[in-house]
Amino acid sequence: MRTPVVMTLGMVLAPCGLLLTLTSTLTPGWRLVKGFLDQPVDVVLYQGLWDMCREQSSRERQCGQPDELGYFAAEPVKVARGLMVTSLAVTALGLLLATLGVRCWQDEPHFALAGLSGVVLFAAGLLSLIPVSWYNHFLADRAVLPAQSSPVTVQVGYSLVLGYLGSCLLLLGGFSLALSFAPWCAERCRSCRKASPNSARRSSISTVYVDWLTPAIKYYSDGQHRPGPAQLGPTSRRKAGFPMPRPPPKAYSNQVDVLDGEKSPNSHLDGSSRSTRPCGSALPCDSDL
Repeated sequence: MRTPVVMTLGMVLAPCGLLLTLTSTLTPGWRLVKGFLDQPVDVVLYQGLWDMCREQSSRERQCGQPDELGYFAAEPVKVARGLMVTSLAVTALGLLLATLGVRCWQDEPHFALAGLSGVVLFAAGLLSLIPVSWYNHFLADRAVLPAQSSPVTVQVGYSLVLGYLGSCLLLLGGFSLALSFAPWCAERCRSCRKASPNSARRSSISTVYVDWLTPAIKYYSDGQHRPGPAQLGPTSRRKAGFPMPRPPPKAYSNQVDVLDGEKSPNSHLDGSSRSTRPCGSALPCDSDL
């Protein structure tokens, strides 16, 4: 069997989402801080979930910068750490279930397992989207995410953008794999319809119960409406079958026509001794014999 399109699309989008989410979690680029008064103009400070790096055009990037303002102790950073790691673990579980459900090496995929993997991947996308959105909401709030006062400016980093993209890909891939529930549900519905005639019918409002109908059918089918032998009498006898139509009796207006063409078997023997006389004479005629 050819692998369905929804499964193929989900198996392509989910790993891409996992890769982008992993990159967003590990890289220190959630927020860019620049415009320091006591430092060169081209100095940029990259802040992430686990590390802070200082970059200057004339020098290489230097990571492991000290947290003087308590950035890592901020609540959005702590929540983002926990939810992003949880999202990565759930995504790995969803991909494992998807691999077992799609089963590209076999003819028939496991639709229920593939649909379950889609639900798991969709949940992983939500787990990564929540911290990214929350961090972006408080990005410029210096009271929640500490930063130096003006003229220092803060901007969105590339890691935050990758987090958004990875979350969207996980949501799309999970939704695509969750559509695998449709063939499984259709098969279950067909099996339920086939088994429903053998099972007891469930009562509903539209069902009308007629208590007298069943006894009436039995009464007439058993012939109880007919009179018994004692009521018919000793001479009467029940006739079997259906009455056949009888032809009406044939009426003859001329008596001569009744005996026309009829001859006695011995007419050839005594034909010479008998003479034909008219029926009006005193002697008997042939019709009288």
